[in-house]
Amino acid sequence: MILVLFQRTFAMRQGLKTPVGLGNLATIPIQHLMLSAIALHKIYHRPLSYFKPLSDTPATPADAPPVPHRLIFCSLSLIKLHSVTIEKVNRTCRRAQKSMRLILMTGKGGVGKTSVAAATGLRCAELGYKTLVLSTDPAHSLADSFDMELGHDARLVKPNLWGAELDALRELEGNWGAVKRYISEVLRAQGLDGVQAEELAILPGMDEIFGLVRMKRHYDEGIYDVLIIDSAPTGTALRLLSLPEVGGWYMRKFYKPLQGISAALRPLVEPIFRPIAGFSLPNKEVMDAPYEFYEQIEALEKILTDNTVTSVRLITNPEKMVIKESLRAHAYLSLYNVATDLIVANRIIPEEVTDPFFKRWKENQQQYKQEIHENFRPLPVKEVPLYSEEMCGLPALERLKETLYKDEDPSKVYYTENTIRIVQDNNQYVLELYLPGIAKDQIQLSKTGDELNVRIGNHRRNMVLPQALAALQPSGAKMEDDYLKIKFA
Repeated sequence: MILVLFQRTFAMRQGLKTPVGLGNLATIPIQHLMLSAIALHKIYHRPLSYFKPLSDTPATPADAPPVPHRLIFCSLSLIKLHSVTIEKVNRTCRRAQKSMRLILMTGKGGVGKTSVAAATGLRCAELGYKTLVLSTDPAHSLADSFDMELGHDARLVKPNLWGAELDALRELEGNWGAVKRYISEVLRAQGLDGVQAEELAILPGMDEIFGLVRMKRHYDEGIYDVLIIDSAPTGTALRLLSLPEVGGWYMRKFYKPLQGISAALRPLVEPIFRPIAGFSLPNKEVMDAPYEFYEQIEALEKILTDNTVTSVRLITNPEKMVIKESLRAHAYLSLYNVATDLIVANRIIPEEVTDPFFKRWKENQQQYKQEIHENFRPLPVKEVPLYSEEMCGLPALERLKETLYKDEDPSKVYYTENTIRIVQDNNQYVLELYLPGIAKDQIQLSKTGDELNVRIGNHRRNMVLPQALAALQPSGAKMEDDYLKIKFA
């Protein structure tokens, strides 16, 4: 049907009285075939590489894909006549949809996530995607990896590839000037000079907030096809990704009521407060700024939890401590409904290394490599060897890129991870949360109003329940196949 519609559309555009026959489709300009592929891509919400690979011979009944797949297969076969690659069609589809792919690289400090982020950026740029690699780690090393100067603003590294390192002070000045001036005024009133007050105006946690705000800004602008975040080590990255959820709870429960009280009382209290304290109470502009930031972060949450747009890639090493932290990170990311699609096992000692000094290291790595594949299954795992040189400069990153991706498109979703499911079972609803590797006795559950509170260690999520569950009470919970299954009755 879609193909017939395409034939008729093409006929109308060309002023033809009858649709062009299938035998003549090879003569259709490639631009129109692209439009056909884009329409199919939008309807079925899959990258075109998801569908059956191209073949010179028609699919036999035994291996024929489902009808929607066959339609796309036909369309792609026509595109093949024009020597257009799947990657080019994917890029065209993404730009037509104006959706930016967001990939976050994280892992324990020192595992090589910056190098993997930079190499991923190189491959995306090579495929024609306009790509920005952004470092949100307060201790930046992206410029060292590219072996060139980088700053807060995006700088061209090579065609289609830009790099930037987040400067929290610049972001504060440009987007939260009123709050910065107020904090500086308060600090100066306490006896600090201007320079000290300016520096201390960046409060703890602001780096994470500005990292999120900048992600949202790039997504809204739509300048780049792919945004790769070289994030801080796991703990800080988890704080960053949990901010929309945790911050939203505080804003709803405390800040919004406080904002109203402040607006009402300020005219009455200010004449008494300023002479005593030496500074003014925050005005409406200052009080509104945090909530405006929260609204941006809340909108970003929808992007971060969309597993067709955002993926986390965990970089790990074949070492016991690193693997344990990566496993915890995977569970905590799932708690916040952020999907992981790939594991990179980095710095594996190659087989050709036969020095006796490394014998024990290699034996341990073989064991830990197996653990990585088993513990993270069904996530795909890519293995990267320990190179004989440091990953610094474009030539070294090119070698890493070849090892990681070869002919692949790194912007694809390697694995679609569903972290939350709601199932109806015998007149009961079951909320299923994907928490891999977490024992039931590590989880604390409680329900307050329409919110379900889930706590694992020092990580907590306050989930606003859908209307169907909000009026019900939890009647039991169990861990099964890495899912926490909570029954509501």
